[in-house]
Amino acid sequence: MKFEKMHWMGIGIGLAMAVASYFIFQQKAVFNFMFVVSLIIGALPFLISLLLGQGRQREKEEKFLAFSRDLVESVKSGTPISKSIILLRMRNYGALTVHVRKMANQLALGFTLNQALDNFAMDTKSKVISRAVGLISEAERAGGKIESILDSVSKSVDQIETLRKERKAAVSNLVTQGYMIFIVFIVIMLVLEFKILPLVADLGGDGSAGLTVQVTPMSPDDFAMPLFVMLLVQSAFAGLVIGKISEGSIKSGIKHSFILLAITLLVTTGAKALFPTG
Repeated sequence: MKFEKMHWMGIGIGLAMAVASYFIFQQKAVFNFMFVVSLIIGALPFLISLLLGQGRQREKEEKFLAFSRDLVESVKSGTPISKSIILLRMRNYGALTVHVRKMANQLALGFTLNQALDNFAMDTKSKVISRAVGLISEAERAGGKIESILDSVSKSVDQIETLRKERKAAVSNLVTQGYMIFIVFIVIMLVLEFKILPLVADLGGDGSAGLTVQVTPMSPDDFAMPLFVMLLVQSAFAGLVIGKISEGSIKSGIKHSFILLAITLLVTTGAKALFPTG
């Protein structure tokens, strides 16, 4: 990922907020909360870039379906595939347009069809498009009926997109349940830290009915860090699992991990700022 103006602005605003909070807020718990806010603001542009990139990739795969259908119709009319691609370069295929025009220009300059297709697949960085282009290249080299192969490729891409949408719709409830379960987990951890652990720490050495129990005094803060680390680990891996289940990719889970980590940091530091333990 290349650093862009948006990224530097986010980092600058985050650093400015962190420095200002250090001088403005003297209470450690409040400063920690503001530091978390500044950290999230600094990281937010990177998440936005990731989401935009994933959106462009999905658009490329969706538009490739329209491109393959147009290519099938052109080839079935008797136009050679190379000439058909050149004729289609002026059509609008969204995020895929620049790659289609580059492929058409390469063919016009004398590149072989296989070279242009390989470059096209490499530029799009899509597994779906790479598989489809590989089939077209193999059919061209084997000298088979290219229109039949193109028609099969178009139907295959259409089926892949349909299955992806159906899976996303089917697991949407599971994603919601994953978030709800995680929020309940955070609440349980907060109750444990703010309600249960202080009672354990107040246990004294004097017992009733002549029974004496020797207990080493411990501060609730001694347990705070392990609980906090456990929440962070749970946030990161729960997000990756949600992404894998919903979209079939660990990379897609990064956005869910970011959201869960942000919720964890804001809730835990905010609770300590509002309800100091001592």
